Amino acid sequence: MSNAPAIVLITGDDDGLVTEAVRAAVKAALGDEDRSLALEELTEEDYRVDDRFELARLVNAAQSAPFLTGRRVVVGRHLGRFADKESIAPLVRYLSDPLATTALVVVWEKGQAPVQQRLNPMPKSLVEAVAAAKGEIRKTSVGRGREADQWMDDRIAAGPVELDRPARALVVRRLGEDRAAVVPLLETLAAVFGQGAELSPTEVEPFIGSGGNVAPWDLTDAVDIGDVPKALDCLSRMLNAGGRHPLAVTAVLQGHYGRLLRLDGSGIKDQAGAVEALGVAGFPAKKALATSRRLGSDRIARAVKLLASADLDLRGRSAWPPELVVEVLVARLASLSRP
Repeated sequence: MSNAPAIVLITGDDDGLVTEAVRAAVKAALGDEDRSLALEELTEEDYRVDDRFELARLVNAAQSAPFLTGRRVVVGRHLGRFADKESIAPLVRYLSDPLATTALVVVWEKGQAPVQQRLNPMPKSLVEAVAAAKGEIRKTSVGRGREADQWMDDRIAAGPVELDRPARALVVRRLGEDRAAVVPLLETLAAVFGQGAELSPTEVEPFIGSGGNVAPWDLTDAVDIGDVPKALDCLSRMLNAGGRHPLAVTAVLQGHYGRLLRLDGSGIKDQAGAVEALGVAGFPAKKALATSRRLGSDRIARAVKLLASADLDLRGRSAWPPELVVEVLVARLASLSRP
């Protein structure tokens, strides 16, 4: 019999990572049991009672004895439907005395019919009940900043195929902030080329697509160094994969140049002064100070005028498509930053 915990609670906001975690938890819980006999999976439709949702059916499944197997594995999806202590109480009561022959895997995720706009916070009573039952809460998250970069490196290194250095760089660059997409990408590559295949950018590129979203600072960094092609690529990915409106992009650029303008002529000479003036962390403040000094007053002023003109065009002054307006703006700003 598997040594899986009495309950595994999985949470996260990326469908791919959640599905991967559920698959791994179910596999561990099943052990050598016959999947067709031991596994029962319930979704929000199974919780629906008239015009509301109840957990009775999930609890009943967890309390049922196995039939022709040594253990039952019960999966409960979409528990994010249950927002308060009262609605989750039946599951909490079950966890106070869980059935030894049941491995319960539940997923705190948004409901789908009707679609929930946001995921409800997990009730404290459920968290405490999982801990008391010696269960596990597994958070599926890429993280942010350096943590996210390390997550990506680790997933590629542990993946089912071997990517050479240029292929790794291509994947990281093209996926951008959509790092979780590396999981299905690696699985697809393994299915096509075989487990352990050594791949170069030539084999990988057709499976990546046009690229995922990027962070706002990727765009401003490209603009600041005068790299027009990279800046336009970042813009395209923010508009398409990122789903940002052109006005949202100009807001990012206005904030960036607003910080440069605040530092220009201020007499601030060090990172500490920039941090105090801008109210941002050390590294961004240091970078803004260096960029402000390099561009100088004239180019910063010209950039601000370009932004103001583009803002008017986006609000109806010009008949150009909004995407074209912001594309021309980014190209001009990047060209302005060239040495």
